[in-house]
Amino acid sequence: MIRVGVITASDKGSRGEREDLSGPTLIKLVQEIGGEVVEYVVLPDEQTLLAEKMRQWADELRLDLILTTGGTGFSMRDVMPEATLSVADRLVPGIAEVMRMESLKVTSKAMLSRAVAVLRKQTLIINMPGSPKAVRECFAAIAPAIPHGIQILKGEASECATNVK
Repeated sequence: MIRVGVITASDKGSRGEREDLSGPTLIKLVQEIGGEVVEYVVLPDEQTLLAEKMRQWADELRLDLILTTGGTGFSMRDVMPEATLSVADRLVPGIAEVMRMESLKVTSKAMLSRAVAVLRKQTLIINMPGSPKAVRECFAAIAPAIPHGIQILKGEASECATNVK
């Protein structure tokens, strides 16, 4: 079972002025791949708060996966990538590259995403877009690789290659 935390970055959502639709969308998608969402929070677009929550969930709760939604655009308040990079031990560029590549098939604006994916200890952290539609599209592109990546990270699997004859 993959233990997951979901963080939505939204100033209005954190104040109760806007309903978060992307976080609940992620929760459903995680459940569809057999994951268990054990933590969910909506936080303001504050780099320190976002980084603190990711550190806590990775270091203390030892979650396998943290998915974030929102805060990856060009607005001055969009600081999710910076918060994520501030807690990173290692980068996982392929995940964000695949999300952008798949999103470009839908909209040329996908190239404006600053989303990143990183590892902190034994936790994979992935920034997702802020809209439910984009969350579904991006998650579908990366979901097949997530369980295997988590297994490798936890030391439960070691081979990515398959034997082809």
